[in-house]
Amino acid sequence: MALTHVLGVPRIGPNRELKFAQEAFWRGEIDEAALRAVASGIRQANWRRQHEAGLDFVSVGDFAFYDPMLNHVALLGCAPARFGFGEKISLPEYFQLARGNDACHAMEMTKWFDTNYHYLVPELKPDTPFSLGAEWLFDEVAEAQTAGFNPKPVLIGPLTFLHLAKEKGNDFNRLDLLDRLLPVYAQILARLKAQGVEWVQVDEPVLALDLPGNWRTAFERAYHHLNTAGVKLLLASYFGPLRENLLMALKLPVAGVHVDCVRGGDELAQVIDWLSATKILSAGVIDGRNIWKTDLAAVLGRFDGLHQRLGNRLWLAPSCSLAHVPVSLAAETALDPEISSWLAFADEKLDELATLKAVFNGGRQAVAAKLADNAAALASRRTSNRVHDAAVSVRLAALTATHDTRNSALAIRQTVQRARFNLPAFPTTTIGSFPQTPEIRSARARFKKGGLDEADYTAAMRREIAHAVAKQEALGLDVLVHGEAERNDMVEYFGEQLAGFAFSQNGWVQSYGSRCVKPPIIYGDVSRPGPMTVGWTTYAQSLTVRPMKGMLTGPVTILQWSFVRDDQPRSTTALQIALAIRDEVVDLEAAGIGIIQIDEPAYREGLPLRKADWPTYLDWASRAFRISASGVADATQIHTHMCYSEFNDILPAIAAMDADVITIETSRSDMELLRGFGDFNYPNEIGPGVYDIHSPRVPSADDMTRLLEKAAQVIPPRNLWVNPDCGLKTRGWAETEAALANMVTAARVLREAYRISPGL
Repeated sequence: MALTHVLGVPRIGPNRELKFAQEAFWRGEIDEAALRAVASGIRQANWRRQHEAGLDFVSVGDFAFYDPMLNHVALLGCAPARFGFGEKISLPEYFQLARGNDACHAMEMTKWFDTNYHYLVPELKPDTPFSLGAEWLFDEVAEAQTAGFNPKPVLIGPLTFLHLAKEKGNDFNRLDLLDRLLPVYAQILARLKAQGVEWVQVDEPVLALDLPGNWRTAFERAYHHLNTAGVKLLLASYFGPLRENLLMALKLPVAGVHVDCVRGGDELAQVIDWLSATKILSAGVIDGRNIWKTDLAAVLGRFDGLHQRLGNRLWLAPSCSLAHVPVSLAAETALDPEISSWLAFADEKLDELATLKAVFNGGRQAVAAKLADNAAALASRRTSNRVHDAAVSVRLAALTATHDTRNSALAIRQTVQRARFNLPAFPTTTIGSFPQTPEIRSARARFKKGGLDEADYTAAMRREIAHAVAKQEALGLDVLVHGEAERNDMVEYFGEQLAGFAFSQNGWVQSYGSRCVKPPIIYGDVSRPGPMTVGWTTYAQSLTVRPMKGMLTGPVTILQWSFVRDDQPRSTTALQIALAIRDEVVDLEAAGIGIIQIDEPAYREGLPLRKADWPTYLDWASRAFRISASGVADATQIHTHMCYSEFNDILPAIAAMDADVITIETSRSDMELLRGFGDFNYPNEIGPGVYDIHSPRVPSADDMTRLLEKAAQVIPPRNLWVNPDCGLKTRGWAETEAALANMVTAARVLREAYRISPGL
């Protein structure tokens, strides 16, 4: 018989219970016991749901109060020494690692492979100690066992942990720490075995990457060591094919291997050929990263013969953790029924697993109705006249080379723009959003529910815009923004105004910590029925003589941060979005807005995991951005923004975007991320973030001055802008004003030091 399991499930709770409890704890409104009680309730509900779906194990250790990688920092006793914590950190100390404190900036945060999830980056030094730290994993195993469930603990593997960490201090290779790390992993496995655990899932998604030879060789040494613990290991890889790592992974001394059969290409036949006669094969047959229903008939056709061959050595699972999709469709009462019928969130994916298991173990007749419903939903989507728009296809076909090229080269544009705006050296600005106060959120919610008419809502948002503009003028910022009071989310806001998008009510997904996003659903061809931001931006510009930035989200980020249709290439959908954004850019320019920011924080996130696949992606991604930005005159200055990514290996592609100004996140890395731009001789203007907006800490003017001085050593000072790392929507006004005042002071210090005349 086939077995079923999951690699992980959403940990935020069906109504974001964890988020609200975390934030209440941080504000001091609840104590640690209350926060832990909420967490336990979420875990218990997750385990019950897995058990009810007939899964043979429940996943334990996939829960985190902030981030699984941070959990492992706590588990392995390797918190950064700069915090001064001991081996066994407390929960408040755990949160300080993630959010910073008065003495230390937070740990660096970056994207988890090519997803929109952010993980905390472990900081490793040559003398970093490892020891058995926090006991939380063992407590959760006991909790599951007490509740009557069969736990399968989940660990991030030692090679993935080291590979995703960063070396700090003296030059060394973090792989050299493996021999010091492995005994602690062995201790963890021995403890789990002593608790009665049979299987432990060890996640090694780095197997989907291009690994240097020494890293590939280290796998054999590592797993021979871990195999001695006596517990059965399920080695899990996901997010892509194994390619040259396939044979090595299948030969490791583990009891089972999980492979991604959704993103793994056509590797299944090779996997079967090399799978030993004793090993378990866990097949990731359900897409763990998108929300479309699985073609159950196709899965059954693909795996029926394999099940006959492997029997109970075949386990069925999603391709990866379900933490990347929303919890349940049950609350989606307002979603269009036809579109809803095409979707499967985490709970529905568990039901799909249950259906597959029922067929493999008992025949199709027992679930014939479910199979028929699945087939009908897939047919409905294929034949729906809501999916395709002939006008969009015609416009795409008419694209030429001139559509993605500015009128003049950068040097000419720069001269024209500097003369037009006459900004001082080190011009100050922000990334776009200002605090989303309770009053703003309340007004927007009332408007959406019909409790506030359009005129009153517009008046309320205009008051907020006027407030933000006045604050910026008082602070002395050089280029202003309208503050985005009317926007719920930088992608959802635009998706709500574009054709081809649908929206859930409660389809939240964790982005990091307590930050959750509700990705739009792109189900059809994309176009722009009318202007989306022009009214708000021109109103803001009417309140000031200083330049007002138009704020847009770029095509690649809208693509990446949505659940994207899987019935056409992603590149085609990106170009459709690019044309819609282009229309908005042209309208903003016509309305007198001279600076327009097209944010692309997800640009690198979309990069394929394998370098051989990069050129194709970078070609269409940079073209999509240029199409969105190239309909304007030389005097219109195009900005873009990127954050929480390593940029050095794609700098030519970033330069190919040809934005006049780029702003990037650099404060958590202490400007390390900027050095690559200097080495590359990045020609365009750049605003390295001088303070971390995700931390409540307000840095001093001296802190920011020091960062700007470091930046001026690698970037021509005349090309430097001064700005925060990211938007300010999650911060309060008091800390925002204090931080921006310090930022303006730092810019003025640099102006005095360099004495560059405005407009030059």
